[in-house]
Amino acid sequence: MLIQKVTILVITVFLLSTNQQATADTRHDTQYDPEIAASVAAAMVALDEFMLHFNAKNPTAWAATLNYPHVRFASGGVTVYENQTIFSDTKAFEQLAKIGWDHSHWLERNVTLASKNKVHISTVFQRFNSRNQPIGTYQSLYIVTNVDGHWGTQARSSPVSYTHLRAHETDSYL
Repeated sequence: MLIQKVTILVITVFLLSTNQQATADTRHDTQYDPEIAASVAAAMVALDEFMLHFNAKNPTAWAATLNYPHVRFASGGVTVYENQTIFSDTKAFEQLAKIGWDHSHWLERNVTLASKNKVHISTVFQRFNSRNQPIGTYQSLYIVTNVDGHWGTQARSSPVSYTHLRAHETDSYL
C-alpha cells in the first residue's frame, strides 16, 4: 500500500513538473512548429489505436497502446498499472458488457498542451450499445507521451469510471 502511494506521488509530481515545460513549449503555434505538430499528430494516432483496440475488446492490444506506469484517475480514485501484463488483466470489458456497452467513439479531441514528447488532450467520447444507440457521453483528459519512441496514453482522468453508467442517461439502459 505504501509503495502504491509513493508511486502515485512520484507520478503526480512528474506530471506536474513536466507540465511547466509543456506550457512553455505550447507558446509555439503548432502550425509553425513542425516538431510540435508532429507530436500532436502522433498523439492523435495513438488515441485512434487506443479506441480501435478498445472497441475490438482485445485487452492485450489495448494495453499495448498505453505507456507505463499508466495512471487512471476516476470516480474519486487513482489506479496505477505498473506494466502491460497487469493492465491486460483488466475486467473492463466484462463490466462494460453488464451495462450494455458494445463500442465507443470520440466526439471531440482538443489539444490543451503540447510539447515534443507529451500532449494533453481534452476528449469527449460516447458509448453505444449493440444497436448503435448512445448509452452515455463522457469527458476525459488524456495525457499521451512518447516513451522510447512509442506514443501511448500515460494517464487518463475522468469524473466517472469506464464502468459507471447512470440509468437515466438512456432509455435503453438494460
